[in-house]
Amino acid sequence: MKTTLLALWRRKAVRQHRHAGHMELARRLRVMDLVSIGIGSTIGAGVYVLVGTVARERAGPALTLSFLIAGIAAALAALCYAELSSRLPSAGSAYHYAYTCVGEGVAWIIGWGLILEYTVGGSTVARGISPNLGVFFGGEQNLPSWIVRRTIPGIDIVVDPCAGLLVLVVTGLLCMGIRESARVQSVMVVLNIVVLVFVVLAGSWAGFTSGWEGYHQSQGYLPYGINGMLGGAATLFFAYIGFDTVASTAEEVKNPQRDLPLGIGFALLICGSLYMLLSAVIVGLVPFNLIDPDTPLSSAFDNHGMPWATFVVAAGAIAALSTTLMGSILPQPRILMAMARDGLIPPFFSILHPITTVPVNGTLITGMVAALMAFSMNVDQLSGMVSVGTLSAFTVVAVSLLILRYVPPPEVAKVVIQATVPDKGPPSVHISSSRPVFTKATMFSPVLSILSDASLQTLPGRGIEDDCASSVSSSESLLLQDEAGDQEVNAAPESPSSSRPVLHESLLYAQETDTLESNEDLRRWAAVFAITGVCVGVVLISLAAAANDLPISVRWLLGLLGTPSFVAASTVLFLIEQDEGHHKFGQAGGFHCPWVPALPLGSILVNVYLLVSLGLPTWLRVSVWMVLGVVVYVFYGMSHSKLAGELPKEEQTTTSKLLPDTQV
Repeated sequence: MKTTLLALWRRKAVRQHRHAGHMELARRLRVMDLVSIGIGSTIGAGVYVLVGTVARERAGPALTLSFLIAGIAAALAALCYAELSSRLPSAGSAYHYAYTCVGEGVAWIIGWGLILEYTVGGSTVARGISPNLGVFFGGEQNLPSWIVRRTIPGIDIVVDPCAGLLVLVVTGLLCMGIRESARVQSVMVVLNIVVLVFVVLAGSWAGFTSGWEGYHQSQGYLPYGINGMLGGAATLFFAYIGFDTVASTAEEVKNPQRDLPLGIGFALLICGSLYMLLSAVIVGLVPFNLIDPDTPLSSAFDNHGMPWATFVVAAGAIAALSTTLMGSILPQPRILMAMARDGLIPPFFSILHPITTVPVNGTLITGMVAALMAFSMNVDQLSGMVSVGTLSAFTVVAVSLLILRYVPPPEVAKVVIQATVPDKGPPSVHISSSRPVFTKATMFSPVLSILSDASLQTLPGRGIEDDCASSVSSSESLLLQDEAGDQEVNAAPESPSSSRPVLHESLLYAQETDTLESNEDLRRWAAVFAITGVCVGVVLISLAAAANDLPISVRWLLGLLGTPSFVAASTVLFLIEQDEGHHKFGQAGGFHCPWVPALPLGSILVNVYLLVSLGLPTWLRVSVWMVLGVVVYVFYGMSHSKLAGELPKEEQTTTSKLLPDTQV
């Protein structure tokens, strides 16, 4: 049992992302490629329908504000992704971040959930191609017989050859190489953007000529009130999902520290701008209660004497379907590859094609499974399961950022200093080279009655840095010890009598260092409990707010328990100092997320609330997949993991670590 629990929390070292012994993915992507991938994965055909549904049933003319609020909520998760993707660039995306910052058990859950998300998501998207393609043939029933939908007699299954064929075409394109598929996706993204810009410009012209009748309604700008606008924002949040695909291409980016944050940021900014412009035009052209929820764009132009615009909108929807499908299948093989490299699934999925350097085995299997589902299954009821995987990944990414800032893995956490007295000569000072030798230890905030870093100079040992430097410089021997081995630099010998002051100073330094390390341990423990309290509080608050199936008394009780927990834990995170080693974690020179801890706390709140609001039926369907994942992990992944059999970090060193860690 103890071994199993340790396995769930063992963490991969940062340096393991180099994957020694494995062929590397080709680094061919630049900022524009990433922006194209992000836009293509985010703006799907759903937006061509979603604006009508939300405007008619939730937001009314305030649809633009709903898109703005949803965009801000999505930006919280995007900024968390931006920092982690630039500091831990790996094809594993959220799975890799969880493995490095949280533990193997959570990483497995995220990776297993992402497998379901991308497979079902791709199948769902592909099923929408036939209705839009049928616009150019005078109706779906007039499509060529070899791609038209059919119902199999006796078993009442509607097969969709067009959807299955589209998935296979996209799979073949992805097997050709990341650069080639990115170019095709760029072309389709440009077509999609052109269509959306046309809708905005043509709709604006029609609106100015008709007087924007949609904004002159007796119900006002907020017919459903503030709650309706916020409810619409919660629905529209899913229209921004897709930027996480950019993070999965991290190993194929030429300059990930710079390009990944820019790609994620620009993609989200462009998508949000287009959404807001589009919504402002549509709700102005047609009164919200008269908008067709199925074809809002086409019907809006029909009402203003432009029926030909239906073909333009259909072309844009087809382009959006193609790019979104590509964005759904692209990350899947890379997640499988990352999990196979770590030993959690068979190494078959980590094989790269020698010419295209694409994880071809994972790509082909993903494509075939998605094509089979798109061809033979009505996956509409499974679409909610896609949201579970996405929102879970967003939540874990935000938690990982908090861990990175407050309790990063021990390899950058603190200095290990030991003073020993050899049989002959002066003492040797053993230090860890993972961080600068003489640094101030981060303290609690003065609000918590422990001096902060700014108050360090008022301590009795305020001259510790200078004293330590003097002590080491007067030593006869300096031993630098790191993970790779020991390195000793010997100075010129001195008389035995001169070694006594050096020994005294070194022992004094070790004593003062122990005091500083003790305070650092207190800070890290406080951060661990605070992050745990935040997670527990958010879950309880979300259940109280969104679990409509629970009795009202139970929801009140959960709210009363969760609110103090969240507020107290968040307050602690605001008051204590962040770990000084966070800026050395992973790759150097990456993006630095602003407003921590406020920003990741907001992201956790939003994502967990949306997870709870998905409803019990969705969670029951997801639980079946998760139970299967637990079985696979217990009987294969746990024993085949690259970290299997290794001791946690705290059992390998004399220094206390607050969170388990495993090194290779």
